[in-house]
Amino acid sequence: MPDGEDTPAAEPTGVPRPQPGEVVLVGAGPGDPDLMTVGGQRALAEADVVVTDRLVPLAALDAVRADALVIDVAKVPGGRSTPQETINDLLVEHALAGRRVVRLKGGDPFVFGRGGEEALACAAAGVPVRVLPGVTSSVSAPALANIPVTHRGTTQGFTVVSGHVPPGHPDCTVDWKALASTGTTLVVLMGVRTLPAIAEALVQGGLDPRTPAAVVADAGLPSQRRVDGTVATIADVVAESGIGAPAVTVVGHVVDVLS
Repeated sequence: MPDGEDTPAAEPTGVPRPQPGEVVLVGAGPGDPDLMTVGGQRALAEADVVVTDRLVPLAALDAVRADALVIDVAKVPGGRSTPQETINDLLVEHALAGRRVVRLKGGDPFVFGRGGEEALACAAAGVPVRVLPGVTSSVSAPALANIPVTHRGTTQGFTVVSGHVPPGHPDCTVDWKALASTGTTLVVLMGVRTLPAIAEALVQGGLDPRTPAAVVADAGLPSQRRVDGTVATIADVVAESGIGAPAVTVVGHVVDVLS
């Protein structure tokens, strides 16, 4: 730019502002409010209604206007649980009333967050939906614990699965035997309770029981913890450590890369 010319105005971010009668699905990231996107924070600041989850960092709600309605629809393991249908109805009800609605979810709305179900429910009611992606714990939790999910010369990919339904359960659709032979990093979300069955299925599927494994709990929070073991021992290590959900399990030689 020649000397003396005015600096041009900043370009728009490309992320539209929330509109009345619209639902915005916002990913809050893994737990540290600093890891929430700028677009997500702006959407919160402009929302009339915020429907929020248990895993959302409380500090993220500091951006919400004092006159906005905040609705907690947490699903607590072993405790109270808001039915998904109720959540869908809330989103539709407030949007049809002409309000700017933010559905705030931990991690990313479309990574085991039921964001797709909520988007379909809104679409069926004629409610516009936008998605502001979030930093998913499937890669951020390992990274915050110094575990790269890929590393040149170690692995050429990674697979993310839910461990909510254990191997062998009628509702399980994961082919654990196939995962045992991929040669890639395996990242398991929501798998603390089912970790013994998962580890056993991987070993039975042919994975070397000496394969390194780690579990990262409360990623991005002051209470973050990491425990290490092998596929054969990690379930016992987790039980002895007292680690509970939310936690992410990583299986593969990347666990040892930066150790």
